[in-house]
Amino acid sequence: MQRVGAEREIVQAPGAPPAIGPYSHAVIVRSTADLLFCSGQIPLDPVSGELVGDTPAEQARRCLENLRAVCEEAGTTLDRAVRVTVYMLDLSAFAQVNDVYASFFTDEPPARVTVGVAQLPRGAYVEIDAVVALPASTVGGSTP
Repeated sequence: MQRVGAEREIVQAPGAPPAIGPYSHAVIVRSTADLLFCSGQIPLDPVSGELVGDTPAEQARRCLENLRAVCEEAGTTLDRAVRVTVYMLDLSAFAQVNDVYASFFTDEPPARVTVGVAQLPRGAYVEIDAVVALPASTVGGSTP
C-alpha cells in the first residue's frame, strides 16, 4: 500500500494481475474523509449544452473536463478520485479512451471499472462518474 494524502491509500496487490490501464486495484479511504459522489457526466459543452466530440476518446476528454469542474466547485480535485466508472457504447475504443483517461490521472490513479452499455443519454459514446475524497479542510470548516 502507498499512502497518498491523509485520507487516501492506493492498493496494488502483488497476488492480483497487474492493471491493464491507468487505475489502481483499490483505494482505501479512512473514515475521517468525506466523499463527493459525482453524477455521471456525458460530453456536453458547459456553455452550449450540446454534445461534443466525434470519437469516444474526444468525448471521454469532455466528460473528464466536466467532472474536473464539478470537483473544483465542491472544493476538491479530480486527482483525489477514489473510484471512477466509465460507461462506453463500443469497448473496441477502450485503448483510445484509456489514453485520454491516463492524461488526467498521471500519478496514483483511482480504482476504476469500465462497462460496455447498449445506450447512453443524448447519443453519447461515453459517460463517466466518480467518487472523490474531499480535503479535510473543506469538511464543516475543520482543519487537518
